[in-house]
Amino acid sequence: WNRTGRPFSQVWQANIRGVDLNHNYDAAWQQSKEAEALYGITGPGPARYSGPEPFSEPETRAVRDLTYAVDPRLVLAYHSQGEVIYWNFLNLAPEDSLRIGQALSRVSGYALDETYGIASYAGYKDWFIQEYRRPGYTIEVGRGRNPLPISQFPTIYADNEGLLLLAAVIE
Repeated sequence: WNRTGRPFSQVWQANIRGVDLNHNYDAAWQQSKEAEALYGITGPGPARYSGPEPFSEPETRAVRDLTYAVDPRLVLAYHSQGEVIYWNFLNLAPEDSLRIGQALSRVSGYALDETYGIASYAGYKDWFIQEYRRPGYTIEVGRGRNPLPISQFPTIYADNEGLLLLAAVIE
């Protein structure tokens, strides 16, 4: 499935079955499939393939089931690359989501933005917002291309320590 010719560590973002887990949630999943077609993604591979159906993968079912069991008031989905906080999904986020996102942005120094293109659909944050109508955020840590160098860890930790503490108590 790695048709790129580059080492797996440089391109692989999927599970062992070639499904990108952050595109396997039931939140505008069909739009994700349509975006795949525009990008020439026709099946399993190193990135962006959303699977044969929403929650087809055991990993996404486990996160979904844990979310149902815990019933969180907000979620933070961590990714690497970009120093940005993505919020909202199809304008379904509750009113306080922007205010909370701005506070998380201030404490971390990360920009607050909304997703666009193929990244706009079928992610965990998207599903959480759609399912619960509660605040959800995707936090992109680090700079540069994946895999990020371990030398960035102290900065990433420092940027996110306050964000995590604030997210635990903010209302």
